[in-house]
Amino acid sequence: MPRKPKPAAQATAAVAAATGVQYWLLKTEPGEWSWSDQARAPGGVAPWDGVRNRQAMNNLRAMRPGDRCLFYHSGAGAASRRVVGVVEVVRPWYEGDGEGKEAAAGGAVDVRAVGEFRNPVPLGDIKKAAGEVEGMKGFALLRQARLSVMPVPAKIWDWICEAGGGFVQDGEVEEERV
Repeated sequence: MPRKPKPAAQATAAVAAATGVQYWLLKTEPGEWSWSDQARAPGGVAPWDGVRNRQAMNNLRAMRPGDRCLFYHSGAGAASRRVVGVVEVVRPWYEGDGEGKEAAAGGAVDVRAVGEFRNPVPLGDIKKAAGEVEGMKGFALLRQARLSVMPVPAKIWDWICEAGGGFVQDGEVEEERV
């Protein structure tokens, strides 16, 4: 049975439509850059760089401050593939001016950790929802498995956030559930 979005999730999509906020998904190998690394970065802010695929780079270039991104751990084992948190774009695309992977890939956007999902959302659950959630069958995560930066339609964003139980924002203390 399809899940009905909660009013808060519906409000998220409405706010996005009114403000022009876009949603994205950013993939990373946890051994290279994990949620913990992002959260520990100064102010939770770090460059998202090292992207070489042209389509993924074009998606990075399309990002604007205030856009929200799902933080996705990819990996060799199916159990490691999951959405673990949310980051926000704080600096739009800029050309790499230094050394290392940022310069090699041409540029980056800066993102800030917003919150970690209470319940990470496994790729398997997203695949299972393909028949239930409008637009999920066409979602780039399922169609283009190797694409590392992709847009996320608002209804899919809402479903993933709901499936993840929402997220604990930086500085919040999670209440005990009884």
